[in-house]
Amino acid sequence: MKVILINNEHSGARFLELGRKTRAVLSLCFLGVPLSMLGLGYFVAQLAPTSMQRDINLGAMQDELEQQSEAVADLRAASQRKLQALTRSAAELEASLVRLDALGQRLTDLAGLEQGEFDFGSKPALGGPLLRNDEGTALRYDLGTELKALEQRVLDREQQLEILQSLLLNRQFADDIYLSGRPIKKGWMSSAFGSRTDPFTGRNAWHGGVDFAGKDGSDIVVVAAGVVTWSGERSGYGDMVEVNHGSGYSTRYAHNKTNLVEVGDLVKKGEVIAAMGSSGRSTGPHVHYEVYKHGRPVDPASYIHRSRR
Repeated sequence: MKVILINNEHSGARFLELGRKTRAVLSLCFLGVPLSMLGLGYFVAQLAPTSMQRDINLGAMQDELEQQSEAVADLRAASQRKLQALTRSAAELEASLVRLDALGQRLTDLAGLEQGEFDFGSKPALGGPLLRNDEGTALRYDLGTELKALEQRVLDREQQLEILQSLLLNRQFADDIYLSGRPIKKGWMSSAFGSRTDPFTGRNAWHGGVDFAGKDGSDIVVVAAGVVTWSGERSGYGDMVEVNHGSGYSTRYAHNKTNLVEVGDLVKKGEVIAAMGSSGRSTGPHVHYEVYKHGRPVDPASYIHRSRR
């Protein structure tokens, strides 16, 4: 292959003879460079979408991680609030338990019960097998377990208090219907039960009660709880009040100035039921007090001075 070189200054030309290897190298240069550029462009074009897709995937993963981080933060805050609420509940239960223990101990002391019959100073006796989860391992202690234990202690104290209340109410009821004491707040015994000289005839006569003298209009009180079965005038008694106490007992309060209760009224022990006077067959202000047991008069003195053990 010949190459002609022209020189403008000398208007001459030169001829170059190219060999086969030289022609091959020149052909490779002229053809290889464009092909290489074309291949590089294609590679760059293929690589650009892959890089963009990778950037998009990385951005999506970062957004998801941020959302998960926010969810974990919200869960942690909610757990903290729940823990605080459970802690407050535990503190309130503990405070209630302390008050119940103090009240129960006070009532036990007031009732004169033996120590140990009602125990408000120790935890209730509990038991049972060790609980295990599905994997066979023991369940871990948590605040919820402590709350359940406190609730159990409060329930135990409430049950003891209910029994103690019932016991005290029964004892109070028994005390209320127990005949004892005098039917007056102020005064003195002026006549005893049994045989005596009648103040009107001067003869020996039977006196079926005891007399308590005092100031006109002073209080007359019932010696035990019961139901009023008579309130009004009765021959020889003047204005009289009769109270039925159950178990076969009844009492009478006679010669009253004024009756303050009516038939059917429920009266408590020590309640004022009348004012002292001198109505009926009487020589002066006093109360004639009688006690009946199963319909028969008995000496009130044995009930006036007795006390419940």
